[in-house]
Amino acid sequence: MTRNHRLTRRSFLTEFTGGVTAVAIFGLAACFSDGDAASEAPSTSSGADDGATTTSSAEAQQSADAEQATTTVAEGSEAVTTGGLSWQRVNLGFVSAYVIARGSELAVVDTGSSGSEGEILNAVESLGGTWDDVNHVIATHSHGDHVGSIREVMTAASNSAGYAGADDMLRIAAPRDLVAVSDGDEVFGLQVISTPGHTPGSISVFDAGSGVLIAGDALNTPNGVVEGPNPDFSADLDFANVSVQKLAELNFETLLVGHGEPVETGAGAMVAALAESL
Repeated sequence: MTRNHRLTRRSFLTEFTGGVTAVAIFGLAACFSDGDAASEAPSTSSGADDGATTTSSAEAQQSADAEQATTTVAEGSEAVTTGGLSWQRVNLGFVSAYVIARGSELAVVDTGSSGSEGEILNAVESLGGTWDDVNHVIATHSHGDHVGSIREVMTAASNSAGYAGADDMLRIAAPRDLVAVSDGDEVFGLQVISTPGHTPGSISVFDAGSGVLIAGDALNTPNGVVEGPNPDFSADLDFANVSVQKLAELNFETLLVGHGEPVETGAGAMVAALAESL
């Protein structure tokens, strides 16, 4: 049986740095499931006029919970700039999306569950942009809590192209054709990394210049813990563990995930230690 390995910041410091004392701020993270456990990803509706992502009853309940737990950008999340790249977390309570800025051009990575486009617009505006400045929308995978608002976001951002892993893109109900991406591709200066396991077509994106990795659900950080994807909602944990080891080979400091708080320093070393434990 594949185990879901966990590594806390405290145990990392004790085990891998000889007990050296460090001070870190690691916020309380909420890690919820992605969708229906009986399927790898939500299905799309068959109606030709609708095209909206169909979510499971579990996801519907998550969305209802999120309406009460949502923290908008204006209520405390601030943009971070590192090495020419700025990023803004869109904290939706149980899941996060991200807006990335290079100069005046913007990209959205994941769109949250249905109804999240308003919070994403807040992040766009906090970075000094409008929907017209959003030229790229990247889906890390096909689960409804990550692509539930892709139709609304891409419709509002009418200049944007959409991207997803080839094995997930047919499960994503976007308003126009998505571009299939995989290892070796680049979008908005971000390196695309295939990280299958959570879903067959899961991808992560990496900015080498700033040392920022956006891992979708290939990694999670619930309650100050760095771990792989939720085993209850992942298609193949063996593939998922290989993807963790693949990400551990990268040189990064900042980790942005779908479920849990961002890790702004030391993330690469923590993921490497996790990979060694698999």
